[in-house]
Amino acid sequence: MSRTDPSRRALIAAGAALSLLPGAAFAQAPRAQGRKLVLIILRGALDGLAALAPLGERRYRSLRGGLALTGGAEASDGFVFHPALDHASGLYRRGELLALHAAATDYRDRSHFDGQDRLEAGLAVPRDGWLNRALTLMGGAAPGAVAVGRDLPLVLRGAAPAASWAPAVLPGADDDTIARLMDLYRDDPSLGPALARALETDAAARAMTEDDAAMGGGMRAGARGLEAARLLGAAAGNLLIAPGGPDLAVLSLDGWDTHVRQGAETGQLAQRLAGLDAVLSELERRLGPAWAQTAVIVTTEFGRTVRENGAGGTDHGTGGLALLAGGAVRGGRIIGDWPGLDRLYEDRDLYPANDLRALFAAVLSDHWGHDRADLARAVFPGADGLGRFSGLIA
Repeated sequence: MSRTDPSRRALIAAGAALSLLPGAAFAQAPRAQGRKLVLIILRGALDGLAALAPLGERRYRSLRGGLALTGGAEASDGFVFHPALDHASGLYRRGELLALHAAATDYRDRSHFDGQDRLEAGLAVPRDGWLNRALTLMGGAAPGAVAVGRDLPLVLRGAAPAASWAPAVLPGADDDTIARLMDLYRDDPSLGPALARALETDAAARAMTEDDAAMGGGMRAGARGLEAARLLGAAAGNLLIAPGGPDLAVLSLDGWDTHVRQGAETGQLAQRLAGLDAVLSELERRLGPAWAQTAVIVTTEFGRTVRENGAGGTDHGTGGLALLAGGAVRGGRIIGDWPGLDRLYEDRDLYPANDLRALFAAVLSDHWGHDRADLARAVFPGADGLGRFSGLIA
């Protein structure tokens, strides 16, 4: 059996930030109360018109050319889910997934790096992440937070403690060393709890490792595609349901920059969408009863061009797609404004009619009980219309 260790150093270092939390700054700190939140960032800019296609639009087929779908699982209002999103469309039918189309931050250029920074910071000048600021608002009631990956993404960086987890490359500490560290930090108010969280995360990770070993160590061997996506969802699910485990997880899926040979029902984008579908499916399976208290945000830095380019792909665009899934979600609907395809942004992109930050704020408010005024002041300062969406969580 192979062995997997969390990034203990990252966990312990994160614990040092505990003393920085302004727990008394807000009269009534919001609380997660076991309600799980997962953020999945699709890096590279998902083509939202492929994932949730407006087949009922008059200009759809003429604009999309060879990328136009011929069918898919029906959503509502003339939209269909890509055939690769079989599980996601099932969640929609069960009322556990909703979609926000034509969505964007206030970023209007087309750089992946700047777009992802704006998405994760929620600010024009990135300094920390909007999820970390939300955790900071929760003070001592903040839930544990983990990024599944080797690096802590910007959205989780800041004053509140957050950890990252990934399969270890170097050998981990032996049990005797861990016991000595526990004795050393037992009375330390910062490092003691941080080390305890690291050990809890390690225990959670072992379950995923056993699955990996059962499949021949595919993840360690660099498995790609559906199996890697399934393992990623399994890792996140195991971490979230571990005793004392985190209530917040952040995942990143790469490979959405489909400039060339994007494909329609089949092809490289269809494979990416199938991977996303596998992550959602595995998350639900691993979380079990906790799925009923879970909300999963799926988002990307911007959309892609409406028209097919000369290489059979799409280029960087503006209006994109976000999904909100989970047993806690009041789904089965498409929210927000739909601008249509008759009027395009700069005659090339889906018009950005909906602010992603309003979706994020609604989830933080409805799911974790954040005050909207606090969110406007401390998490998304300068954003307008943060109260636009409500009633997203059952």
